[in-house]
Amino acid sequence: MRGVYLCLGLLLATGLQAEPVVSLDEPTAGWRYSGLLNGMETPRVAYPTPPIDRGGQRSRSMIEGKLKDIAAERTPHRLVVNGNPLPLYTDAEGRFARPYNFGAGSNSVELVSAEGQRLKRVQFYEANLSKTPARVRIALGWDDPKAELDLHVVTPDGQHAFWARPVMSNGGGLDVDSVDGPGPEMFTMSAPLHGTYLIYVNYWGNLNSQGYNFQAGSNQNEVITAQINLVFNENTVNEKRETFVVPLRTIGDLLLIKSFNY
Repeated sequence: MRGVYLCLGLLLATGLQAEPVVSLDEPTAGWRYSGLLNGMETPRVAYPTPPIDRGGQRSRSMIEGKLKDIAAERTPHRLVVNGNPLPLYTDAEGRFARPYNFGAGSNSVELVSAEGQRLKRVQFYEANLSKTPARVRIALGWDDPKAELDLHVVTPDGQHAFWARPVMSNGGGLDVDSVDGPGPEMFTMSAPLHGTYLIYVNYWGNLNSQGYNFQAGSNQNEVITAQINLVFNENTVNEKRETFVVPLRTIGDLLLIKSFNY
């Protein structure tokens, strides 16, 4: 018995925790015909506030679930959507809700622990025929729930998609602009213009229970790590992707992440 107590004591001393218990309410596996609503009519729960989505495109959906026995807040789990990893934070009860715009065809949502272990995966087929495939998709996520980052995209005709002007006349725009930290922010274009595109990320400010602020040090991490996923021909056999990891330190930072030709 002394050996058993000794082992238990060592486990407690090293801070080992049980694996999180995961429930994923939305989306569900199988076939679905969705994306017929624009916006979210019912309150949702996210971290640290109910999600606000300023995106102007249609067909946004929610990814909702709950984690029990979650690890410390500073080592977030990951939500991997169609191969795009996003830091996943929860409220005090382990619940989360993240907006996303799923493309037509086969989609996947996976929950991965901070240590890299796969916890749950859902695969479903989006069969809404009104949704056209995304030829250009840009997804931004970051690892600080108390910071607000903004995605800016300039298209070949000189139009500029950002939080104050989410929809362009050329058919592109921000279809998800999640402003309650830590993303995602997502730009989609189904019929891209030929020419040069510019991708920027702006460290706009910080966020707490009282709202937005521009006070240095009120974010959680000294260095915020942003990840930008650039995806061409999503959900097709011709899909290609590039990933960029960028550090941001100071409110007001505006970085050119990528210039590419389509």
